Amino acid sequence: MIQELVSLSGNLRENKKVQYIHDALDNVPISITCEIDRRGNFKQFIVSGDKKDSIAEALTSKKGKARLLVDKPEELLDYGDKAKAKHKLFREKLKDYSHLSRLSPVVAFYSTNKTKGVQAARKAFPKQIEEKLRFGNIAFKLTNDKKWIHDEPDIRKAIIENYKNTLKGLKISRFPKCSICGSSDYPVTDEFPHGMIRRVPDGQPSGCALVAYNEKVFESYDLEGNENASICTHCARAYVDALNWLLSNGGLRKNKNGKEYFDHSNRKKISNDTAVVFWLRDAIKSKELDWLDEPPDEGKIREMIKSIKTGQAVLVEKAKKEKIDKFYAVTLSGAAGRIAVRDWIETSLPNLQTNLAKWFESISIGEYRKDDKKVVTQFPRFYALVSSVKSKSGKDTQHGRIGAVLWKCAVLGTAPPLWLLSAVLNRLRVEQGNTTSERIALLKLYLDRKTNNKGGTTYMATLYESNKNIAYTCGRLFAVLESIQYHASGGNLNAGIRERFFSSASTTPSTAFGRLMKLSQHHLSKIRGGKPGLAVNLDKQMQELMCNVEGSRFPATFSLEDQASFAIGYYHQRQHDFAKKQNLEGGTNNE
Repeated sequence: MIQELVSLSGNLRENKKVQYIHDALDNVPISITCEIDRRGNFKQFIVSGDKKDSIAEALTSKKGKARLLVDKPEELLDYGDKAKAKHKLFREKLKDYSHLSRLSPVVAFYSTNKTKGVQAARKAFPKQIEEKLRFGNIAFKLTNDKKWIHDEPDIRKAIIENYKNTLKGLKISRFPKCSICGSSDYPVTDEFPHGMIRRVPDGQPSGCALVAYNEKVFESYDLEGNENASICTHCARAYVDALNWLLSNGGLRKNKNGKEYFDHSNRKKISNDTAVVFWLRDAIKSKELDWLDEPPDEGKIREMIKSIKTGQAVLVEKAKKEKIDKFYAVTLSGAAGRIAVRDWIETSLPNLQTNLAKWFESISIGEYRKDDKKVVTQFPRFYALVSSVKSKSGKDTQHGRIGAVLWKCAVLGTAPPLWLLSAVLNRLRVEQGNTTSERIALLKLYLDRKTNNKGGTTYMATLYESNKNIAYTCGRLFAVLESIQYHASGGNLNAGIRERFFSSASTTPSTAFGRLMKLSQHHLSKIRGGKPGLAVNLDKQMQELMCNVEGSRFPATFSLEDQASFAIGYYHQRQHDFAKKQNLEGGTNNE
């Protein structure tokens, strides 16, 4: 994984999508400018409206370190109750570069002219800077100069040279070679910790570490600190740059209402605490991935599925002769100051496209639409599928886990685990049979993938009357019984059989349906009194379904797979009834 991230970083730098900065340097946000003259006299503080990034000395760990010319008020001004030790570190850092002529005003500011320099600045700081703005980085600038002192080329050059000399002195390490690039030019050491990765879901705002050994408990085999990972500082910088780019790449777009939002190009939200970043080795991104969150019309999806099926053999032959593009994806979650890698996926572009076509086939589901007055096949959005399993309280700890599993199903074509089926069915029981199209699509996905190439039942997007599966039939029958109760009550129901019997009918059908069938006869008698034609049609529909129940005896229990079939049958029958141009009586839709 890290090797491919390092390779991506090289491609981004080569294509100038990421600015290459030497490992000794980094982009540092600056909030305050300390203006001095050439004699080191303090003039004023200037506050930036927005934090501005500037290239300065890299510093990935603050413990026992200070950055040259750019740092917090504690380091630069000895401002604060516990600033003495930090300020001392900064002065020692400055002493290492005091031979540079460009730094003579700063040296005077701290030594030969400190009364009018650092001491005057320390007094003026609380007067000129509001309390809420006193925690940002400060940089030096000479009066009448347009750029900061640390921006001078000779100062950057000196920082890089000092960095290289430090690395040369560290090449005596026991494990000098990097496990990624095999080079010993940038030795593995704690002197230069791995950088921080920002914008990780549920992570710290300042960033999270993918690799860090800040406690003895994380070490093993008598290795110390970063020796446990054997990743050189150069490769560490590269993979951090790549992940930061993947998590932030994108641009502004407008939704249907004209409101602007930021659209991430290489990042997909899975849950509040989990996101996946993805890329292609050569093309960076596949357009088909956009369809997961913004499915096009059914025609385009069907065209994609058809083209993949007819061209699959051609793609295989092409893959043998040519070097094809590869697809990579990493699923990430924040865990305090660290990153939890939930999954790493690596596959070819043709496989990705084939698996996405299968994904849309598996999740296709029919839904009645009032405007069209018919059942329309739709493809639920990826995030809507993940959210459909989430409880109304929004406190599900497995939300991110579900998203990670479904992402793998989409891009690798794998089958969902049994616990996902159980989670969906649990939501149906808790919410009294609230069979949304997204939940039914997930049940259909599980059953289709489980029975694929095994001769099992394949579930269609809409009602499949030839399906004689007992659980599917019971689900359809339950929908008909619900319709009978609806007409008998004239639509005036506070809690119908769905709210009272869905859970028991889908788990212990023999017990539940025995009572429901008796109730249906009372309801039919009531309907016959006012609408005899409707009663005949409903009774006929019920009897036709009962023919599929062997010996008119319902099973004692249903397995989890049977419960899924029951829910699908119930949903299909409901949508089918909604779509009738006339109800069984010859009037309007039974809705």
